[in-house]
Amino acid sequence: MRLPLFPLDLVLFPGAVLPLHIFEPRYRAMLADCLASDERFGILPPGEDGPPPPTGVIGTIAIIRATQPLPDGRSHIVVEGEGRFMLRRYLDEGTPYLTGLVEPFDDEAEDEEEVTRDVPELRSLADRCATALRSLIDSPAPPPWAADAGSLSFQIASQLDLDGAFKRRFLGIRSARERAALLVQLLPGIARDLEARAAVRRRAGSNGKGGSHPSIVIQS
Repeated sequence: MRLPLFPLDLVLFPGAVLPLHIFEPRYRAMLADCLASDERFGILPPGEDGPPPPTGVIGTIAIIRATQPLPDGRSHIVVEGEGRFMLRRYLDEGTPYLTGLVEPFDDEAEDEEEVTRDVPELRSLADRCATALRSLIDSPAPPPWAADAGSLSFQIASQLDLDGAFKRRFLGIRSARERAALLVQLLPGIARDLEARAAVRRRAGSNGKGGSHPSIVIQS
């Protein structure tokens, strides 16, 4: 499929919601074209020296869910991640922004019993993190956890402040079982850290926000 491309130094996971500020003229044009068609564009990481990204890179289709035009031509938008894609080649269509030919990048087929094995533990760990985080920064309760391991793994990863390189690697994993198992390894440490911070706040009887979301940096 043809897809307008928006290189960004961030990762949008399938199912995640992301606010964006559109201010560059080329992306204003992209937004106008997207709103006039199917309201979709691709978010993918920039190349090492800036765009364009290399072919073969993995990105996520973003569907526009809300727009707020500003008087000076800028816009605030909210997008939601759909499926992943692989960039096959660029298309020369005379647009000021990049467009590419992409193909779906889906999970590989796996044994259902193996895929769902870690789901209960994964939900339990995610609940611990969410509960502690609400005590620290008064964050809202997360939406109900997804039923399947594939969607659940992306839903949890989107709410963690993980290293960008790790997020890009995580996005490229085509095994839901592998993603779930990786989070089961990571989340106990993150949960303990959040719970310890929350306990300190309770003991201090603070009325403040309890600090920012802890930064969990994981090397790829």
